[in-house]
Amino acid sequence: MMEKICGKKLATRQITMIGMLFAVTIVLGATGLGFLPIPPFKTTIMHIPVIIGGIVGGPIVGGFIGLFFGIFSIIQAINTPTPASFIFFNPIVSVLPRILIGVAAYYVYVLFRRKSEKLGVFLGIVAGSFTNTIGVLAMIYILYIDAYANAFHISYNAAVKTLLLLVLNGFISAGAALVVSFPVIMIIKKLKM
Repeated sequence: MMEKICGKKLATRQITMIGMLFAVTIVLGATGLGFLPIPPFKTTIMHIPVIIGGIVGGPIVGGFIGLFFGIFSIIQAINTPTPASFIFFNPIVSVLPRILIGVAAYYVYVLFRRKSEKLGVFLGIVAGSFTNTIGVLAMIYILYIDAYANAFHISYNAAVKTLLLLVLNGFISAGAALVVSFPVIMIIKKLKM
């Protein structure tokens, strides 16, 4: 099944990369190291393997690693509940934006690598990271803003302001992704040449 996706045969290198990055995702997810408690949610560094997979392995590899990340988000919401955990039981919030991390990272990288490989990698990492932050927060706003406000006993306006403040968390996530992903991706790309 893994060897053939959407009629396209995956290369051995892609399957290997999915396996290796999935192992990293398992370690981050199973140990809880991938989820850092910054209330009212848990911020994450689990988007880093997804970004690396997307830029180095392409959108299918990035999408698979994102799928695994999303599944761990659901498991994390069940195992260590917070007042907002119910939101992450919905795969539209917890899985869909995570699949899109690697896809966005790849296509932004491809768009800008013509100007400069380093610029493409840099912007791909930032795009992947913000795809996660904005995707999750947008889905929370669209689907759960009232329930979110009720869970924290705050007004609708306060809930919206809280979500907007959490966009700032995206800069922390993007910074962490840049520090870790950029050198890893550049090394992998040099080894491939």
